[in-house]
Amino acid sequence: MTSACSELLLSKDGVFVHETAANGEDDILRAGKIYLWRKNEGIYFEWRECTDEDVLTREVEWTMVPDTVSYVNGGDRVSDCILVKKKKTQQRAPVINFDIKDMKCFKESKKSSSWKHLVFSLKCGTTYPALHFHNGGTELLMDELQKHLTIHRSLHDDYLYLVREHDQPTLSKSFDELNLFENDPSGDMISRFIQDPVMATIGGFSKVTNFFRESLIPLEPMPECPPPPDVIPAEEVDLGGLEMNQLEGTEFTLISTRDLPPRPVITRSAAVNSELWSKYMDTEGWITDVDAVKEAIFRGGVEPPVRNEVWKFLLGYYKWDSTYKSRTEQRKQKVDDYFRMKLQWKSINDDQQSRFAELRDRKSLIEKDVMRTDRTHNFFEGENNPNLSVLYDVLLTHCMYDFDLGYVQGMSDLLAPILVVMENEVDAFWCFAGLIQMMGRNFEKDQQAMKNQLFQLQSLVSFVDPILANYFESHDSSNMYFCFRWLLITFKREFSFPDIMRLWEVLWTGKPCKNFHLLLCLAIFDSAKTTLIENNFGFNEILKYVNDLSCNINVDEILCTAEAIYCQLRDCRDLPPTIHNILCLSMNSEGSPFQPFLPAQQTEASTTQSSTRSSPERTVDHALNGTKCTVTTQSLHFHNQSSGARDPSTPDDDSIEVLSDHMDLVY
Repeated sequence: MTSACSELLLSKDGVFVHETAANGEDDILRAGKIYLWRKNEGIYFEWRECTDEDVLTREVEWTMVPDTVSYVNGGDRVSDCILVKKKKTQQRAPVINFDIKDMKCFKESKKSSSWKHLVFSLKCGTTYPALHFHNGGTELLMDELQKHLTIHRSLHDDYLYLVREHDQPTLSKSFDELNLFENDPSGDMISRFIQDPVMATIGGFSKVTNFFRESLIPLEPMPECPPPPDVIPAEEVDLGGLEMNQLEGTEFTLISTRDLPPRPVITRSAAVNSELWSKYMDTEGWITDVDAVKEAIFRGGVEPPVRNEVWKFLLGYYKWDSTYKSRTEQRKQKVDDYFRMKLQWKSINDDQQSRFAELRDRKSLIEKDVMRTDRTHNFFEGENNPNLSVLYDVLLTHCMYDFDLGYVQGMSDLLAPILVVMENEVDAFWCFAGLIQMMGRNFEKDQQAMKNQLFQLQSLVSFVDPILANYFESHDSSNMYFCFRWLLITFKREFSFPDIMRLWEVLWTGKPCKNFHLLLCLAIFDSAKTTLIENNFGFNEILKYVNDLSCNINVDEILCTAEAIYCQLRDCRDLPPTIHNILCLSMNSEGSPFQPFLPAQQTEASTTQSSTRSSPERTVDHALNGTKCTVTTQSLHFHNQSSGARDPSTPDDDSIEVLSDHMDLVY
């Protein structure tokens, strides 16, 4: 109900909120209406979803079809044709309501969009969903807002508008404090200005000069400065993305930004389909060119029909040098192993469990997480869904497979997409086990792996974008804790289900380097940098903004930007050793980076010869130094750097403890 003392300044219908469906179907369009109210407390903006009765009373032509409501506007524009899906179980969207004085900025859609939309951000860091104006009206709203606020366009982003209040009382107070008109007893400054505008203006601003001179020039001599500390040699100072150049003939050093090579334009390729996948196999099922397969997956991902089979190779369920026959035999053994481990915990009775506290705790935590994992996806939605039982069984069986690690919050997020793709309990388990083998250190109690990744990310930001790094440093955010959720579960909650599947399979190829996920973080920063700096976000606001990006990131754009950053760094001549190690770049004889990975435009003429089947020993020619070395594949092993058993971390349900005993971050 609207308060009796409220005055309606503006209202506009046809304003929609677009929600991404978790199951990969079409977006959900929520029709609503915006209002601008003048209340005793101030001016309030409001968006409220229309009820079915509100929608049906609109002056539009309606056509009813099963489970949908469609309408065509009276105009001739094709873009005015809207199809809104109605779901009986769909909950109403929350009302958007805020005092416009709390608004910090808003962003307008680019001109290429089919219709304009606005995204509002508040000073507290809250970012609301985009409001799509299907019937126009953004200019009308902005005109009305300008009556009550000062709005100006960002200097760095043409689509970002910064907002501040009209501050007339403060301005008047400032002029009073300057005493510009103290010698005007009549107070008739306007008459003086009309008679002699030049002298009136000069006389007034001369007082400004006096004010600043008296304020800034000290009246007493400055105290002696303390002796300077020991000087650190310039070559030992870490300047991040800056470099020092000694000016010839002087004792001065010029500090300037380091010029990185230009970023190439990267394009994505088509996904690997069943036809292309079959071309990489011979009649016995051998993968004829493993590197070419991974390259194709990295470039375009995998189409859903073949994802079930391809993921088994990417996650180590099947070996790349296996055949149809060996894979059949291997799967039989895997089935036996899985059900044997499952029987181990299934056979524990209540009496035994009463004296097995660790098992009780793990079962309780798994049950709690399963009940809230991707429940909006059609594979897991609804009560008494049998797929939830499978999810529970796989997670608990993995505790028997890896006693030391056990179960840690977040693992259910990693398993859910795998189970959706495999649609089989045994296959999902072994693929999940392969994934944990890759990233299990993320869940260790000492969190050393997470600390290392956050430090590496900080190093990358400092080198690639020193301006952003300095901003994080000055706003107590250089620790990168707001990226913790991204790294812990590999962006699982930042993308929709179809997008995260494509992103994961790209990362699982290991191309172009094992830390490519850190470059994805840089790519997200690249698109968010202007908003963060223009709004002067602190740590809490950055964390809130980052969490609000969930399901609002374009996966193809981020992948292209991340690869472009990689190519930019790879081509940099003066790359620090730290960045070399993070990107796994080898060095040539001159100390410059060498990496045989080419961007998308340069891969058209890539490998045409199929590699031979994997053999125990292979000789590799190194053209750079003219030598040969023999690599024995059987002797290559990956060792865990930390010795001893792993101690799992099991934080509470609402937060994850991050690197500090006194800091909890919601993830």
